[in-house]
Amino acid sequence: MAPNVAAEIANWLSYLGAERRMSPKTIEAYRRDVLQFLAFLTEHLGGAPSLKELAALKPANVRAFMAARRAKNIGSRSLMRTLAGMRAFGRFLEKNGKGKVGALAAVRAPKIPKTLPRPLAVEAAIGMADPDLAAGDGREVWIHARDAAVLGLLYGCGLRISEALGLKRADVGARDVITVMGKGRKQRMVPLLPAVAKLIAAYIALCPFDPPADGALFVGAKGGRLSARIVQLAMARARGALGLPETATPHALRHSFATHLLARGGDLRSIQELLGHASLATTQIYTEVDAERLIEAYRSAHPRA
Repeated sequence: MAPNVAAEIANWLSYLGAERRMSPKTIEAYRRDVLQFLAFLTEHLGGAPSLKELAALKPANVRAFMAARRAKNIGSRSLMRTLAGMRAFGRFLEKNGKGKVGALAAVRAPKIPKTLPRPLAVEAAIGMADPDLAAGDGREVWIHARDAAVLGLLYGCGLRISEALGLKRADVGARDVITVMGKGRKQRMVPLLPAVAKLIAAYIALCPFDPPADGALFVGAKGGRLSARIVQLAMARARGALGLPETATPHALRHSFATHLLARGGDLRSIQELLGHASLATTQIYTEVDAERLIEAYRSAHPRA
């Protein structure tokens, strides 16, 4: 890699963390995507490109990279993310007077098939948070209670896994709201339903570990911070016990939260704030989910359908 390009990549990654406050996983994904692009250009152009050569790229060079990724069975969604990372780096270079990589903006992003979220039925979503659901599998009672509390938070508060696992002991207590740290380190207030608060209290009472107030609320079997993978496995066990399809994932509980609120007259703006969406357009997809469910009900129930 050309030294001046390597230096700008380091500056860019530092900017994403310090200024844009992106998560380490997002920064790593951007870094990986840009390095893949540069590796391709090094082979495609016969040498590591400098900043000047990046600015001189043609749209055909970018399309050749995208075609090479397609040939490796990389899907449209991953390609779109890769192009977004490359464009972000290009904008950083332009903003800092290091040249404009116009070829990146000239290439259209790949089309992504439109898919709607798949929420659970109300009864199934509620059943996921039953601490007795996986009883008899040899795990300790407090672990059942912990898993029920986490899944209860995902559905009852519409949290992402990372948000639920990022909660501290001090974040829950006598209050009926919790402060959640969302994407971009943006905080939001979310109501804590009595049923969910009861699940959390039951877990805390049974948990054999006693972390400090600023310690993780949810811990693993050895007392360390609970991992997202354990939550996914707990969801898989509950899914199997309830006979639900593989689409019943932890994130589906968040989808269910939004869809069920909307179906009961929830306001889109309020749901947007509860979910922590930066744009209302992201939340509006649930109106399509709700409309699709209404059409399905009509087709299955109406005598003339």
